[in-house]
This record gives sequence, C-alpha cells and structure tokens, in this order.
Amino acid sequence: MYKKITACIVAVLSLSIVIAQSNYSNFSQQTNRINALAKNYPQLVKVRSLVKTNGGKDVWQITIGNGNTDSKPAIVVAGGVEGHYLIGMELAIGFAENLLQGSSTDSIKALLNKTTFYVFPNLSPDAMEQYFAALQYERQGNANNTDDDRDGKLNEDGAEDLDGNGKISWMRIESPVGEYKVHPDDARVLIKADFNKGEKGKYNLFAEGRDNDKDGSFNEDGEGGIWFNKNLTYKHPTFSPGAGDYPASENETRALLDYLFDQFNVYAVVSFGSNNNLSTPFIYNAATANQPLIASWLQQDVKVDSMVSDLYNKSVNMKDAPRATATGGDFLSWAYYHYGRYSFSTPGWWVPKSKPDTTKAEKAFTIDDATANYLRWAGQQGINSFTEWKTIQHSDFPGQKVEVGGVDPFVLINPPYKLVPDLVKKHSNFLVKLASYQPEVDIINVKTEKVGSGLTRVTLSIINKGALASHSKLGERSYWVKRINVKVNTGANQTVISGKKIQLLNSLEGYSSQELTWLIKGSGKISIEAGSPTTGSKTIDVTL
Repeated sequence: MYKKITACIVAVLSLSIVIAQSNYSNFSQQTNRINALAKNYPQLVKVRSLVKTNGGKDVWQITIGNGNTDSKPAIVVAGGVEGHYLIGMELAIGFAENLLQGSSTDSIKALLNKTTFYVFPNLSPDAMEQYFAALQYERQGNANNTDDDRDGKLNEDGAEDLDGNGKISWMRIESPVGEYKVHPDDARVLIKADFNKGEKGKYNLFAEGRDNDKDGSFNEDGEGGIWFNKNLTYKHPTFSPGAGDYPASENETRALLDYLFDQFNVYAVVSFGSNNNLSTPFIYNAATANQPLIASWLQQDVKVDSMVSDLYNKSVNMKDAPRATATGGDFLSWAYYHYGRYSFSTPGWWVPKSKPDTTKAEKAFTIDDATANYLRWAGQQGINSFTEWKTIQHSDFPGQKVEVGGVDPFVLINPPYKLVPDLVKKHSNFLVKLASYQPEVDIINVKTEKVGSGLTRVTLSIINKGALASHSKLGERSYWVKRINVKVNTGANQTVISGKKIQLLNSLEGYSSQELTWLIKGSGKISIEAGSPTTGSKTIDVTL
C-alpha cells in the first residue's frame, strides 16, 4: 500500500508547477510565497513566526497536515541552516509548494492524513540577505554585533570592495615566501604549495579588504555575528568566531530548540546545508559509539542512515558528492545526539565533476581542485562568474604587487537558478518517499485461550509496519523521545494476573514485531492500546 501511495504522490509532484522566477527569493519574496500557501490551503497549512531575529526578520514556520497535526508522526524540513546556502531555502519552500499543489489528489490527502511536516524555510534570514545587498559576500552570521578577534571592539574589521564591482572576492599578493602557487592547468586558480615536496609558493591569499585594526589579519571582525549552524548545543565550539558566547545564545536558535523539544511526534529531521550524511552515510565506529560520551552514531542508527542514503541517491541521482565533517554546534549533530531523532543533511547541490572538452583541447587536471573544476564546468555551461585578477594599490602592502579577483561569492555552493526547479522536484520526491518509511504501530495475531478458573491468556504481536524504527537507538536513552506504550484497559471485575498492565517497549525496528502475553481474570471485553507520538496508536477490543 505504501509503495502505491508513494508512486502516485511522486507522479503528482513531478507534474507540479514551480513558481516562475529567475533568481533566488529574497526575504520579502520568501515571506510572500509562504503567506500564499496559508491563503491558498487554509485547511492544510498553518504559518506563524517562530521568533524575530535581532535584525528584525521573522523565522517562519510552516506546518502542513490535516486535522490535529501535533498528534501525528512528523518530519522536520529545515532550510537556511547556513545563511549562504540559498539553494537549501529554495528546496524547503519548494517542497511545501509542490506538496500542496497536489493536495487535492487522493494520494497526497492520504499522506497528509497520517503525516505532519514542520517546515522551517529559512533559519538564517539576516545572513541570507547579504546575497541581495549592494555589497555581496558569503555571510553566515546574524545581525548581532560581535567581537570576533577579542580586541574589545565590535565589527571594526570588515571587508572592503577594493575593485568596486559590488562583490567581495580575493586578494593575491606576490611574496617570495608565499603559501600559494598557480594551478598548473588553470592560471586563474591558486593552490597551496607543498613545501614537503620542495614546492615554492609565489602568492599569499586573503579575502578582499584592508587590515583596518592593524592586527595583521584581514576582515576577521566584520558584520555578520553568530552563525546558526555553530550555535547549537552538541560540541559547541566555544570561543570560535561565529559560535556565540554560549550554546543557544541567539533568539532563533533558542526558539527553535524550545519548540522542537515540545514536539514529541517528530521522528526525523532533514536539513539543507554543508553537512552531508545523505549522499554518503556515516560509518559505524564501535570505539566512539560505545564510549561513555557517545561521539558517533550507534550501529542500528547507522544502518538506517545507510538505507535512507540509498533512497536519497536513487531519488536525486547526483554523483561525486563532497565529503563534510560536522565541526560542532551544528544542527545535524544536535538533532541526533541531543534531540535523539534520525537526522539527515545534504547540501542539495554541488558542482558536478567536469570532464575535459576535447573539442577545446582541454585535458584532465593534473591536480584536482574544487575551484578549477568549477571554472571548467561553468565555462562549459556558458557561465561567467570569475573576476579577472586586477592590479591595485594597497596601503597594507607597500611596494608589493597586489591583485584582486577570483571566483564570485556564492557560486561554488549554489547552482545557477535555472537548475533549481529540477532540484526542488527531486528533493520533494525524496521527502515524500522518506515519509513512506514512517514507523507505524499495529496489533496483529491476537489469540485468546481459556485456561480455567475464570482466567484467559491473551497473546498478540505489536508490529512496526514502517521501514524506520519507532525511534532511534540513541533516542532510547532520552527522556524527550517517547517510547511505545502498551496498555491493557480493564473493567471493574477484570484483573491482570500475569504480564504488565502498562509497559514501554524499546525501539521497534522497521518491519519487526514483539510478542506480548497476559493472563487476565474476568469476563467480558477489554481493550489493549499501543502507540507513541512517533508511530501513531492502535487500539483493539478483546473478548475474554
């Protein structure tokens, strides 16, 4: 049944119409798109502002589902985990739009009758707006003022547009002790010299700007305060720039955590950002998983990650994904280690591995490099996103040759917008298929046996009809993850003689069952109910 429903939903989503636009949506446009969903689908959508950032922008929450949404198993979908990943915001909003455009069909009605989606399109609205500003640079921090270099001054050393093109790119400075050399296959690109191999560098490389506070560093304390994806509680990188003075110090971080800890029905969290355990799943590490302070996914949860990763790769059909290691304070890690839910993350897009164009006499790279690969791919797509190196006079480097140029901001992590509709469709399909893996409790194989003296033995199986476990193995250790509660409801003249009247089950793996039995004295009917917030509930009547 699940497979049939999923196939129908995917077909509907594949035909959905993406809102016509030619570029990524700014905050105002995002807000209009989100409010349009509430207006057009009032029975299925609730929109609210979770909180306002210090920059005065709303962090929107879209709840999608039918009826009492908080009582049904739920998936969280989060965009804007990192403010410069605009593709993630488009994937989150686009998923909501695509899903609701098909909501008149029986298949999606069935999905929304049993599943809730909590969509947070943009968790970093302050940072995201830098893409649309007069001065464009990759920003992750919110609107809080910070002292990143710990010199007692706030925001005193930001970037400057030295070549006047409205973009912050790079400066290369010729130096006999430089750390960088020219890429042998693309003179536009700099790569680090390997001193261990006797290589000699020619350039030092800095972000475009000046050393305003004369401390020897460039642009280390500019606008853009606390990063959402460094401000969470698991392995918080305290004292590092952008992390905040303590975990969950920011309005948006604290409000999201407060909300999610009250949503016991969430069984999975999907976020869009640089961390990636969907293209390449985690590998089980017994040493770090079994130590007192767990530092890697537990074995059963790794198996689930591998299964969902396989689903993702088949759904989006993208190869050569970049590897990423969570550095602490991030949303992916928090959702698993401190929230106890299955947590999945993907960038949503990455630069494809380019092949040499033999018609242009291109050859395979002798040294792999992300920037060189991007420039070749962009050239083959007819995209010009490179600023040629231009010599300037720089007061911080008297007598030295200083050039400004390089790859434009944002382009290495965000695709050209013409690719976005197809990416939205593929990720929407994945999320729908993931929902079909949802854990679901049922009661089967009910047997009654009279054993004399007014006693009846009742035996049954509690099963999980879904591919995902009722909750993660790590979730078993958390008070904030509610396990399956099995309860025998008896009348005044009925007594449970053997077996627990109320009992909690540990994680029930996908497509698995657990047999329970009771010895009950009395006659008439009793009811037995089983369920949890992440699995839904089932109740049956049994005649003694």
